[in-house]
Amino acid sequence: MKKVLLAVIAGCFVASCGFSPLYVQKTSTDDKWYFDGDFDDYVSDQMAQIKIVATGERLGQLIKTDLLDLLTPRGVPSKPKYYLYVDPVKANEYDQALRRDTTATRKRIDYRVKYYMLENSKKIMQGDTVSYVSYDILENPYSTVMSRKKVEKDAAKMMANDIALRLGAFFNAKANEFEDVEQKVLREKQEKAAQK
Repeated sequence: MKKVLLAVIAGCFVASCGFSPLYVQKTSTDDKWYFDGDFDDYVSDQMAQIKIVATGERLGQLIKTDLLDLLTPRGVPSKPKYYLYVDPVKANEYDQALRRDTTATRKRIDYRVKYYMLENSKKIMQGDTVSYVSYDILENPYSTVMSRKKVEKDAAKMMANDIALRLGAFFNAKANEFEDVEQKVLREKQEKAAQK
């Protein structure tokens, strides 16, 4: 009973916050969302037309690999419409959990990457994303190196997910612009027809 009540309350909060799903289309003109079993393919179709250009550094390549899996799971487009450029990743390292002899037992790394997307050589979107990760410095150097590599992979995955989500939101807003323009043109036609 508690779970049902919690689900109803959560549904009310989501409905009242202005949430609108990225991959579901409006099927009626009353401005309400209905899911009839069909997904709107516009966002995923646009994302599948992106070619990702990343730097040659390790973390840039990890981000590119994760983005390829997220954006173009069927393969790199032969004639891309968009080019997504991922700049070199900037990292800041901080020592944490200092011992009495001032040696650190933990490292925190803040990764920041900037990206931008071009369509017909025109910049249409840009942004940056940040990932905060940390790892333990262990007595065994190999374990420390492996811990660092794992947090690099985790940071790359987090940043790629953030970039993909922002691209999805961008294309969703673009689709809504087209939909709003289409509705405006339709309304104008209806008003002209009503005036005659």
